Amino acid sequence: MDINKRTILWIVFAVSLVFLWNEWMISTGKQSMFSPTPPAKTVPAAATAATPAAVGAVGANAGAAAVPGTAAPFQSQIVTITTDVYKVDIDTLGGQIKRLELLKYKDGIDPTKNQMLFQQGAGRVYLAQTGLVGAANLPNHNTGFTVRPGARTLDNGNQVQLVLDAEQGGVKLTKTFTFKRGEYVIDVRHDVTNTGTAPVTPELYMQLVHDGNKPEGSSWFNPSFTGPTLYTDADKYKKLTFEKIEKHDVAQKESPGKVIPPDHATKADGGWVAVSQHFFVSALVPQAKLMHDIFTRKVDTNTYAIGVVQPLGALAPGATVSNSAKLFSGPQDEKVLEQVSPGLELVKDYGMLTIIAKPIYWVMQQIHAALGNWGWTIIAFTILIKLIFFPLSAASYRSMARMKVVTPKMTAIRERHKGDPQKMNQAMMELYKTEKINPLGGCLPIVVQMPVFISLYWVLNASVEMRGAPWALWIHDLTKPDPFFILPVLYAISMYVTMKLNPQPADPAQAKMMLFMPLAFSVMFLFFPSGLVLYWVVNNLFSIAQQWVITKKMTPSTK
Repeated sequence: MDINKRTILWIVFAVSLVFLWNEWMISTGKQSMFSPTPPAKTVPAAATAATPAAVGAVGANAGAAAVPGTAAPFQSQIVTITTDVYKVDIDTLGGQIKRLELLKYKDGIDPTKNQMLFQQGAGRVYLAQTGLVGAANLPNHNTGFTVRPGARTLDNGNQVQLVLDAEQGGVKLTKTFTFKRGEYVIDVRHDVTNTGTAPVTPELYMQLVHDGNKPEGSSWFNPSFTGPTLYTDADKYKKLTFEKIEKHDVAQKESPGKVIPPDHATKADGGWVAVSQHFFVSALVPQAKLMHDIFTRKVDTNTYAIGVVQPLGALAPGATVSNSAKLFSGPQDEKVLEQVSPGLELVKDYGMLTIIAKPIYWVMQQIHAALGNWGWTIIAFTILIKLIFFPLSAASYRSMARMKVVTPKMTAIRERHKGDPQKMNQAMMELYKTEKINPLGGCLPIVVQMPVFISLYWVLNASVEMRGAPWALWIHDLTKPDPFFILPVLYAISMYVTMKLNPQPADPAQAKMMLFMPLAFSVMFLFFPSGLVLYWVVNNLFSIAQQWVITKKMTPSTK
């Protein structure tokens, strides 16, 4: 059978597109095309009952709250804490974090501004809230808190604390936020005191609230996932979507007498819940070794929450119980995330080729430590890959050079047997055998490198270290497309030269199709991260050099 390597190239191209589409589906929280829909988990009724439905919707946060026993509404104030990495606004209404600015990261859309995580306004809702449930009228994220005096900036110290107090329903809740120099972890302690005359059994809830809008700057070729994620020791890492929470809410309302379990674990004594946002994440890590319920819910129109509820046990009058948790809000830096909580590094999602992407990222880190520039790191990494695959490339180019020499013989066979395909294929196979040609040899380097190419795509798309990283001249961000399309044009030219160095197909229609390939790929690369196109341009240039050397110096004699 006359198997043409160009057909295989098209197959590789199509398969690559399928894999990229599948990875995009996974990155946006949709079901992989290659895995079945997971079965729904059974949830005890108690877990659903623990969801803090009585806390109220986020929309109730605007304005002021009435304090029991007073006629005047509570006048909230914003307390701003500034560290070397954060500028954080905490509202005394509820003691909730309403704004968090990362001082060392620029906004992905407007580089004149800092990256914002927690925020409220202009169609955006992203908040961290905590409070108590378990009885009526306990302090929650709609309760007015008083703020204790103290420092609001690090100054010469290594940490700064903000302490808030609220008493309601015979229970006093004290929230203590501790910010440390150089850290993206906020220690959150809740001290609960029974100030009444009867025992109480409060439960502490902690939740992250986010709107369901699509992230800015996301595109088909450069997707970014924003949505709830969680990790438990039993079920490991789980990625959710706001759409799933919405559907679950609708289904539950349509069946009010029936408990419909959510598509995630609902109980654990470890792990974390989070909202992932391209290159960044905010994660709540509840107190370890203390059983808690996990919930997701719709709290308002296009607004959703993921959180935990931890029972604090029975409190006798005058008794106090303390609970310590962590709130991480910052970049998806693997080394940092690993130290915060087991499994948190998984929010840096490399897709289904993680087994290849992680070693690639590690190698690139080592190269970057020496070169200090991610663009040159990509170039050096490309050269390293070419050297590793050089023996395979050499064999491939020898095969192609030999194929180019026998092209006249192949044309003659096609002419001689054009009315009998079976005899033509038999003659072709005999020719390949006689001339020691592997018709698939030219495809092997591309087939082998495709997993590297796709893995590098996800490394670029997931690594915050490369976000905003320049290379040289006009390339100011390797994770964004080339603003002047120079690299895609260079790719098209290099691909065209590569095609010309290869044996030309005898079929004119096929020859035209092969000339169309560089154009098709270069158009696609207009929308890809410039770092990925840089990899492929350098790959092509070295392929051209290797092919020229091998063709001129290493082609077997053909007398």
